[in-house]
Amino acid sequence: MTIIKDQIKNNSNTLLKTMCALVCLFLGSFISYSQNKPKITADIDTTTIRIGEQIKYTILVDADSTAQVIFPEDQTFSPLEMVEALEIDTTKYKDRITLQRAYALTQFDSGAYTIPRQRIDVNGQAFFTDSLRVNVGTVKVDTFAQKMYDIKPLIEVQKPSTFPWLLVSIIVVSLLLVVFLIYWFILRKKPLTEQEKIALLPPYDRALIELKKLENSKYIIQDEYKEYYSELTTIVRSYLEEDVKISALESTTDQLISKLEMLKDAGQLKLDNDTISQFKRVLQTADLVKFAKKKPETSIAEQDRMAIAQIVEKTHEALPEPTEEELLKNEEYLEEQARKKEKKKWIIAIATFVGALLIATGVLVKVYGFKTVKDTALGHPVKELLESDWVQSSYGYPPIHIETPKVLVRQTVDLPEEAKTVIKELQLFTYNSNNTLFAVSVSSSTFANPETDPDFNQVAEQVLQKLEASGAKNITTKQEEFTTFISESKGLKIYGSGKFKTPKSDELVNGEYALICFGGKGFQQQILITYLADDIYAKEIAERIFNSIEVKEDKTE
Repeated sequence: MTIIKDQIKNNSNTLLKTMCALVCLFLGSFISYSQNKPKITADIDTTTIRIGEQIKYTILVDADSTAQVIFPEDQTFSPLEMVEALEIDTTKYKDRITLQRAYALTQFDSGAYTIPRQRIDVNGQAFFTDSLRVNVGTVKVDTFAQKMYDIKPLIEVQKPSTFPWLLVSIIVVSLLLVVFLIYWFILRKKPLTEQEKIALLPPYDRALIELKKLENSKYIIQDEYKEYYSELTTIVRSYLEEDVKISALESTTDQLISKLEMLKDAGQLKLDNDTISQFKRVLQTADLVKFAKKKPETSIAEQDRMAIAQIVEKTHEALPEPTEEELLKNEEYLEEQARKKEKKKWIIAIATFVGALLIATGVLVKVYGFKTVKDTALGHPVKELLESDWVQSSYGYPPIHIETPKVLVRQTVDLPEEAKTVIKELQLFTYNSNNTLFAVSVSSSTFANPETDPDFNQVAEQVLQKLEASGAKNITTKQEEFTTFISESKGLKIYGSGKFKTPKSDELVNGEYALICFGGKGFQQQILITYLADDIYAKEIAERIFNSIEVKEDKTE
């Protein structure tokens, strides 16, 4: 009997220990979960304000230090307006982190308002704050203490453009400056310098002027005979090369004299022997000065210069008069040279301008991207829609509040007889681009039976059938829940891609579509958007339209 009691006692102890272990394990898991689960609170500094005053709305998040937290960013506090979102204040303690962010809110109409629940994402999971009530009171005005004035008329405010006008203006001004510099330094006919004027003279006149300048030089005074004779021989050799048409600059003294004698013997140059001998003597003296460093008398240097001047004159007189044909060829040659020079100027000017234009275009492409620059310069119909003045309106009943680039136009819909037994009324509003695949349609319908629930899958099937009937092929379908941005109304988003026909062509192009469905007892609502798959502007428009959607969740006004 004692053995049995001991056994029962042991079993009881074992069971008790097991229960304690399970309880500890459960409590440990619960405590661990409670510690890891983020704590989110929201508070306001006051519940009563006057019109135009601001409320400080604070969101406090206590989470794990590794958590990724996303706070509200846009106007999600409607009907109150967010004035400012302050920086996030972060506090860390061990493995926990506390994030605090404050928002300045206001309202300019009196009444009682509810700040809607705000969504905070922690590691991709959505958490919501509690809604808060705020009373906005009017400001009492003493009409006897101050004057009353008439209401000022409305002032039209131009919508700020997204086009980079400042950068483009700077680039345009820079290009105009480049054009001016091109004109001033390249294309403009500048006044000739003294040297350029001398260079345009005939060889004979130019040689005499250069000999006169040599006479007034200081070479002899400074005993620079080598430079003196070098310039003296260069003047006469250049003249002979240009006027007599012989290679004088590269010839030695003996070679040059031989060439002159050959021309004399051939009757092409009527020079006497004394002139040629005198020329040979001057050249030999110049060779001795330049290569043997001989220093002649000053009087001899002067005589040699005068002798060269006489040689130039006699050579010029000895040359036969040019024929009319030679003069014409020379004139044509000069005109051709002038044309080449002018052409060279224009080539340099155009190349400079094109280079500056390419640099400016490169800067724009670097800052804004090639596609944006191309579409801005050449125009893009959907980009123009994105940058136009958008319209915010309500369509159909129950109403769909939506913002679109253009006003949606009401369409007449003829329902088949069999459909009239199900649908009491169908209202359709559309916008279709004439140039691209971009289109928006909004429809709202009520059922004949007020208790009928909407069938979103059937709606999606009907829409896809209409797309296929219009020529679309290879349509893919995906589904996900859709929540409106402000009121958080729930709906279904059906989207995908396929091959679609554009308005002005039967050719199939890659496109995308998105169908948003809402509904309730006795009614349903749809928003359908189609656009080209690679159209970044259409995707931005679609995203903006989706964020603006608001619907009534019942048929009551």
